[in-house]
Amino acid sequence: MTGTMKTHRSIWILLSAAALLACDQNAVQEDEITGPVAGLARVKFFHFGISGPGVNFYADDRKMTAIASGTGVESTNGTAFGGVGSGGLYTAIEPGQYTLSGRIAAATDKGLAVANLLATLAAEKLYSFYLSGIYNSTARTQDAFLVEDDVPPLDRSVACVRFVNAIFNSAPMTLYVKDPNTTQETMIGGAIAYKAAGAFVCVPEAVYDLSTRPTGSTANAIARTAVSFVAGRAYTIAARGDMTVTSTTAANRPFLDNTANR
Repeated sequence: MTGTMKTHRSIWILLSAAALLACDQNAVQEDEITGPVAGLARVKFFHFGISGPGVNFYADDRKMTAIASGTGVESTNGTAFGGVGSGGLYTAIEPGQYTLSGRIAAATDKGLAVANLLATLAAEKLYSFYLSGIYNSTARTQDAFLVEDDVPPLDRSVACVRFVNAIFNSAPMTLYVKDPNTTQETMIGGAIAYKAAGAFVCVPEAVYDLSTRPTGSTANAIARTAVSFVAGRAYTIAARGDMTVTSTTAANRPFLDNTANR
């Protein structure tokens, strides 16, 4: 092995070790494709709380997500607004009752919980925990909610999609997916209120244009184009942001986030 190859291998080992040390040693991260860890629950963590500080996510006092810096020391940035903890992967934990929280990652107020949610996690179940609403900088609080990810059995002939509404000031909305090549539009479940999730609906593999509409309206409330759904996979489309924002570039504009569950 050349000196260059040895150096590259050493750097890879150090970076891998830093990433592992950034999270609590008891937290188990797992890719969606590998299947459930026997006897454990799994949780995915989203920061959709507008104007909120970067956070690390916890179950009781067990750290479930964190971010390593280039030096191997935990970053004080945490998971920022619009982000998903652990790179979008589930984190496994023993079933039971926990207080799930997002805690400030910055040096100022470090470890302060901006949201606490008591939840019971069942074995072999998947969940998504969301910070949501607008951050109250005086009380240092944020909304939070938990939904079960009831992913359908694997079917390699279709992709499965569901809708979660994380916009605090939205009316109940329905998600639609449209194949621009065939113009076929499919309604994904029914109208979903804030802090709720719809059921998974399976559609053919394709690149879709997405939109949401309030009940009784033909006008799109939020739209996103050219989203690929791959057969055999399952996806959550989650609405985040502030419905009063009209800018097309603002970070807190209404937006449809796409994250794979499998």
